[in-house]
Amino acid sequence: MKRPHNSHLENYLFGEVRGNFQKRGFLTPEEFFCIVIWKANRAKSKIKAKLLRRGGGLEQIVKKLTNEIFKASESRERLKILLDGWKFNLPMATAILTILYPEDFTIYDIRVRGELGIEDFAGRKNQIERYFSEFLSRVKEKAKGKNLRDKDKYLWGKSFYEDLAAFLDSD
Repeated sequence: MKRPHNSHLENYLFGEVRGNFQKRGFLTPEEFFCIVIWKANRAKSKIKAKLLRRGGGLEQIVKKLTNEIFKASESRERLKILLDGWKFNLPMATAILTILYPEDFTIYDIRVRGELGIEDFAGRKNQIERYFSEFLSRVKEKAKGKNLRDKDKYLWGKSFYEDLAAFLDSD
């Protein structure tokens, strides 16, 4: 595995990791956990333990999980695999799928939700349908940018700036 510098992690993920996934049909543990760390470094140990509870080695588990995603024929099925089959939370599931299928997914994120005025629906029964019909459609409709990743960055950055300005203006 090539060792990406932190400043280039996103380019590595959207380039090499995604390309490897498309070629092989699965990810290595190193590639998979680069995505996890990119989304939420604090979650890596919990996710590793969750995967290992399934039994077997990490390499076989990550290969099985990511190959299931690869074999799925449509976006809703891919998200269902991570949420229902593997018990990932919606923000992490969408981060993984954003790397692997950037034309179809964007990250379900608290900052982006806030900018769109959407209440949290993670963990609810209809979260898959709401992700596509409410969250993803609003990102596409309301945000500036030529692709989903640019739109996500725009909304996240707008939220960050607004929070910073509010912090600096407060006493």
